[in-house]
Amino acid sequence: MATDAKSEGGLVFHPLDQFIVKPLFGDGPVGLMTVTNVTLWMGIAVLAIIGVFVLGSRGRATIPTRMQSIAELIYGFIYKMVEDVTGKDGVKYFPYIMTLFVFILFVNYLALLPMSYSPTSMIAVTAIMGFGVFICVTILGFVLNGAAFLGLFWMKDAPLVLRPIIAVIEVISYFVRPVSHSIRLAGNIMAGHAVIKVFAGFAALTLVSPVAILGITAIYGLEVLVAGIQAYVFTILTCVYLKDALHPAH
Repeated sequence: MATDAKSEGGLVFHPLDQFIVKPLFGDGPVGLMTVTNVTLWMGIAVLAIIGVFVLGSRGRATIPTRMQSIAELIYGFIYKMVEDVTGKDGVKYFPYIMTLFVFILFVNYLALLPMSYSPTSMIAVTAIMGFGVFICVTILGFVLNGAAFLGLFWMKDAPLVLRPIIAVIEVISYFVRPVSHSIRLAGNIMAGHAVIKVFAGFAALTLVSPVAILGITAIYGLEVLVAGIQAYVFTILTCVYLKDALHPAH
């Protein structure tokens, strides 16, 4: 717990210390190839995904096991989402969207374990995913549609005098997408974990300990929902952006 008593008898909270990136081996600086706590928990998430979707479903039994049922439920849910939002021609990009969803989902839920770390609280991690989606969708839009992809920014149904103004707004909002896409995920995950840490600090005080424990329980329950919701939001926004690349005309 990142709390300590000061000489005046007060408490000092450091709820953001849990997000510090630290090397797993030694105490040196964090470099490009340094194995850190972020690396560790992303690796654990990948192993967990392999355990559920590869090892847990390899039997492909007619009557599925619990692990196979979970894998099939997630698979069917994301497939239906991609098909509904992007249409039949977007299904070919399902593997990429499925990978994003399960990675964020597993990382978020593993971060709720005691003494764990949340990679999705790091803007560097979410920015890689957010800007990755943005770059891929933009390239795909031009490859499939050529210059017609710019029709995404030109509203033909609007009055002619307003079209240039709307086009500027559309261009700005388009380039803001990867920023909002990545900050939304990192901000929500970081905020929840920080609040839990603050309540944990107050739990050390005898007078407010019961209230703090109830607060931790309530926030933790909310974070269980947020972990899944944020994975869903990131994924469905990816589908919406992909739809724009496949069907750019307003």
